[in-house]
Amino acid sequence: MRLETRVVLVSFLTLSLVVSGLACGPGRGYGRRRHPKKLTPLAYKQFIPNVAEKTLGASGRYEGKITRNSERFKELTPNYNPDIIFKDEENTGADRLMTQRCKDKLNSLAISVMNQWPGVKLRVTEGWDEDGHHFEESLHYEGRAVDITTSDRDKSKYGTLSRLAVEAGFDWVYYESKAHIHCSVKAENSVAAKSGGCFTGSASVTLKDRRQKAVRDLTPGDKVLAADSAGNLVYSDFIMFTDRDSTTRRVFYVIETKEAAEKITLTAAHLLFVLDNSTEDLHAMTAAFASAVRPGQKVMVVDDSGQLKSVIVERIYMEERQGSFAPVTAHGTIVVDRVLASCYAVIEDHGLAHWAFAPVRLYYDVSTVVFPKYFTIQSNATLQQEGVHWYSKLLYKMGTWLLDSHKLHPLGMSVYSS
Repeated sequence: MRLETRVVLVSFLTLSLVVSGLACGPGRGYGRRRHPKKLTPLAYKQFIPNVAEKTLGASGRYEGKITRNSERFKELTPNYNPDIIFKDEENTGADRLMTQRCKDKLNSLAISVMNQWPGVKLRVTEGWDEDGHHFEESLHYEGRAVDITTSDRDKSKYGTLSRLAVEAGFDWVYYESKAHIHCSVKAENSVAAKSGGCFTGSASVTLKDRRQKAVRDLTPGDKVLAADSAGNLVYSDFIMFTDRDSTTRRVFYVIETKEAAEKITLTAAHLLFVLDNSTEDLHAMTAAFASAVRPGQKVMVVDDSGQLKSVIVERIYMEERQGSFAPVTAHGTIVVDRVLASCYAVIEDHGLAHWAFAPVRLYYDVSTVVFPKYFTIQSNATLQQEGVHWYSKLLYKMGTWLLDSHKLHPLGMSVYSS
């Protein structure tokens, strides 16, 4: 069965959940995905993401050493998972101490290791360190880093082990030496700990009457500038927010253009339409994660005459902003700050994501026709709630079952799997 067919079938099976009320959430009990058999091992000395460990795009800055006598010692929690072997060479239990985020990722990796190599367990050679055995400002001193091997210490497995660690959601994975793999996570209060697919609340969209409106102020039924599947500009109904968070500070990618001097600000896992520099054909545009866009590529910008044109990306940088919003339109696209973007995130396939939201669009279409007044009341009461929408979480679960891991953004996992 083709992948698109499987996704559509599974999506429409959820329609009964959707029509029962968008305020209701899914039940518990979703199983953990087994990793695909074909994995791309990391090369020796390779690290993912391809930035320095203590930068915003990876595990973030060093926040200070934690000692047993410090107030922050309560941030550490022991890991007694029987499926993990702790070397504990100090015989103090220090290697078992780590932040909750590190513990969660490590426990997830332990399951992946057993699935990948039956009879083999995950082994931790170093966790939290209190003896000063690491370089200055090492994340081991905060319980945010672990050095790992497999229990059989088979070095031929370490490249694949690194890949499994990436899939488990560690924020930085480094095939550091022939003896171990180094993994680390963001701080519990990190501004980058949640990196789904959103725009800033102050980002601007264009309504059908040509007025500008902040993304955070959108309400279901607003007609906003977007593009259809042929690349033509249209006004599309705003349906819902898949993520709405007014308070949390997050890391955003700011992508600036050269010719038009426009810029769009969005989180790492959000999809943006791009063209290679070698073509001007708008039909050749593809959707890429914001974190994967590079200077020299082109993005689609609405010019002063109201036409869509491609403009070269000049520079990309990251900055912290408060508040993040992920609007969805009937066409699955939206023009934000005059730049055309997808409404979707985390899964690097705009077409597939649009198919997956077909039940939501159907529910919206039927409700606005059959129960227009009731839908308006329900829209304002349920679709505007804070947090990640349950349907997005459900689709992410489906994605982990049906898609290869390379289609899923590693930072987006921390949101939709939470």
